[in-house]
Amino acid sequence: MRGTKANIFTFIKYFSLLLGVFVALLPITVILFASFKTSDEYNSTNPLTPPENWLNFDNFTRAFIEGNMIVGFLNTTVILVLSLIGATLTGSMVAYVLNRFDFKGKKILLGAFLLAVLIPGVTTQVATFQIVNGLGLFNTHWAAIILYMGTDIIAVYIFMQFLNNISVSLDESALLDGASYFTVFRKIILPLLKPAIVTVVIVKGVNIYNDFYTPFLYMPKKDLSVVSTALFKFQGPMGSSWEVICAGIMIVIIPTLIIFLLLQKHIYNGITQGSVK
Repeated sequence: MRGTKANIFTFIKYFSLLLGVFVALLPITVILFASFKTSDEYNSTNPLTPPENWLNFDNFTRAFIEGNMIVGFLNTTVILVLSLIGATLTGSMVAYVLNRFDFKGKKILLGAFLLAVLIPGVTTQVATFQIVNGLGLFNTHWAAIILYMGTDIIAVYIFMQFLNNISVSLDESALLDGASYFTVFRKIILPLLKPAIVTVVIVKGVNIYNDFYTPFLYMPKKDLSVVSTALFKFQGPMGSSWEVICAGIMIVIIPTLIIFLLLQKHIYNGITQGSVK
């Protein structure tokens, strides 16, 4: 009886995993097929029908050139690097203060981070836009950079979990030797947070790379387009070149896929190490 139940649970487990893989790969497969099709072929065939010519790279060429993908990748790189540096520093500093110090309002501050997560972002967009515009950052890289640099509760909690594994005696020893709190953070805490930093950089970096709303709203100027907005010109009231858009999507996916495959071990290790005390 136990053997039968075990077999049933094993079947359900692997079936659910296969179903999840199918659901995840189906949209990518449709986009991949569409990126190699001509306009007529795209409109006349089933989405799951493979393209007739796998060597048709016209859509990729058009997406790369007309979509000005070079400028998009350059702008994305600048925004990504500066945003991740700022977000990592602010997140680790906030986590260090919340983990190592006891002060009045500590619980209120932590609760404020949780409250910010519960508030839908769209409800604050009018006020956020007015602030960004008032600072003169509209239609500049800094509009997106400043918004992305703001740390989030996920990054703070990842850093706090890692800080729980770092002995307080290291801080105390350094303080007895005359080091300041800033020196302790810079020379002891920050180097020991490398696994957490890698995890936060990857998770937040993917979110920034894929974000469409913020660059579209705050950086509408053409020469400020990023990879997520570069292909928007192929969509309009007269119709959409979906085969070109799909080719552009594949171009955008490739860097993310390569980075994820190379750094997936750090993502899993960072999350699991931070969850075990």
